[in-house]
Amino acid sequence: MSTAMNFSAKSFTPRPPDKGAFPLDHFGECSAFKEQFMECLRHSGYESAACRQRAMAYLECRMDRDVSIRALLCNAS
Repeated sequence: MSTAMNFSAKSFTPRPPDKGAFPLDHFGECSAFKEQFMECLRHSGYESAACRQRAMAYLECRMDRDVSIRALLCNAS
């Protein structure tokens, strides 16, 4: 209740993320790639470097289906 009565606080102005949003894959078109990546992470003790190829395959799937904006994958690694 005290925060609702605090008129001296600056108002928050939302702004979009610098590199855009990461849209959801509503139709599950890339869920198989995501599951392979997640399984690799679990087996490697969540060491992402060991699963880089699967992460790139997942991102390529998203870009091929226009779920994500096409970007150079060399910037993602």
